Amino acid sequence: MLIPLLASLSHFCSSNPIQDSFHQCLSTNTNSFTNLPNIFFTPKNTSFTPLLNSTAQNLRCIASYAAKPEVILTPLHETHIQTAVICAKKLGIQLRVRSGGHDYEGASYTSVMDPPYVVIDLAKLRGINVDIADGSVWVEAGATVGELYYRVAEKSKTHGVPSGLCTSLGVGGHIVGGAYGSMMRKYGLGADNALDAKIIDPNGKILDRKAMGEDVFWALRGGGGGSFGIILSWKLKLVPVPETVTVFNVGRTLEQGATKVLYKWQQVADKLDDDLFIRVIISTGNIPNTTQRTVSTTYNALFLGDVGRLQAIMKESFPELGLKKEDCFEMSWLESVLFIAGYPRTVPTSVLLAGKPAFLNYFKAKSDFVKDPIPEEGLEGIWERFLQEDSPLMIWNPYGGMMGRISESSIPFPHRNVLFKIQYVSSWMNPEKEAMNKHVDWIRKLYNYMAQYVTMFPRQAYVNYRDLDLGMNDKNGDDTSFVKASYWGTKYFKDNFNRLVKIKTEFDPDNFFKHEQSIPVLPLKSRKGKNVIQRFKHKKGKKVIHH
Repeated sequence: MLIPLLASLSHFCSSNPIQDSFHQCLSTNTNSFTNLPNIFFTPKNTSFTPLLNSTAQNLRCIASYAAKPEVILTPLHETHIQTAVICAKKLGIQLRVRSGGHDYEGASYTSVMDPPYVVIDLAKLRGINVDIADGSVWVEAGATVGELYYRVAEKSKTHGVPSGLCTSLGVGGHIVGGAYGSMMRKYGLGADNALDAKIIDPNGKILDRKAMGEDVFWALRGGGGGSFGIILSWKLKLVPVPETVTVFNVGRTLEQGATKVLYKWQQVADKLDDDLFIRVIISTGNIPNTTQRTVSTTYNALFLGDVGRLQAIMKESFPELGLKKEDCFEMSWLESVLFIAGYPRTVPTSVLLAGKPAFLNYFKAKSDFVKDPIPEEGLEGIWERFLQEDSPLMIWNPYGGMMGRISESSIPFPHRNVLFKIQYVSSWMNPEKEAMNKHVDWIRKLYNYMAQYVTMFPRQAYVNYRDLDLGMNDKNGDDTSFVKASYWGTKYFKDNFNRLVKIKTEFDPDNFFKHEQSIPVLPLKSRKGKNVIQRFKHKKGKKVIHH
């Protein structure tokens, strides 16, 4: 039974001991891998690079200077993943797991740590089972948020899912970070609406909510990906949406009084009707008919209701924006998903089934949370810095509503009692490392400037906008001290970090699931398999023996 598989895979293998050992271990599992030649890829295979690049949203993470995996595995069935976990653990190989590829530092498919690693790409596991009667949907980890929305809307025009704004996000890695979207003020995060999950634990066992226990299920909903197991699927709650919703984009430049309008937005955005979500997208552009640059603010909104009620709310709560009826468009909730994501109105909703990001570039991102309005002179300092950068971007996301009514410890995601979240992005198209250094330097300086206006002790950050500037686990792959990991861990999780570490230590005591910012384990007297895990450690192409 093994001969067809071994023959079909033989041309993938080289004299690379990691690839050979991993391949041999997988191949000896007759139940799982027999006659499935098209799921194991090494760098010698012509499909390897296109596959690695296929869902990578940040080109910086697949640039020539970025590390590449030893193997990419594209499982067709959960048993393939179970076998891969068992083999990787036995051989001491790090696993990276990719569901959508949006992660900002590429921790699911590249690495800045020394140990060799293998990528499990879940792109072929994208089943969706909508159950309107039960008010829920099971969705596999490799499906995108856009596919999920489409399949729900296919079954019902009055049901939706509170999840992400970017339609090409992979569901598996999205919910583990919290998952916010345009219905967060009405229904909370995707993780707040997770009912069950199936994961593969460090021993290769498949567990649901009951089998993993409430502690681990708590940790999965906002504790970040890649620390506790491999998400196979999520069961999410469906929520009611109106048959007709209203959206708008209203732009204001500095010359049109953008600073004063934005100052007012900060005071009202979290207090608006729960049905109304207005985020602000801040970028630069030229003043019409000139070469002079300016800063542009765009108010991008979803209202769960009709245009008449929206206008009444805006007139009372935020007249400074000057919203007109002709600025507003009524449409289905599914159509609003495309509008909010920035697609032209002529694009059909079926584009959501493509499952690929529409925009690719090199970028570096960071995040902050704000509790008090930034004064106008603070905003002017931002504009000054924006006009020094080629393609700067900020997105300000309003909180309040349901977000403020959920306890900080309800799930690991702790950012509840804030006015809004800031996402900072610098993007570029030049592949050279010098270009990266220039733009990363700019965003770090802006981040330093913003320290005076954002949360402190800790300065909070959103784990789904991973930022390795905040710190990382030990580069050599050894266990990181709790104190060192707390530096970034408390920024992402505040006091919930302590509980995450305790759960991790109990659930994955050997710290098998790890990456640059995975949850660390508390020190233990012994580590099973430690000698095996050291076997493949190497630096700069040389094998290093660790004692």
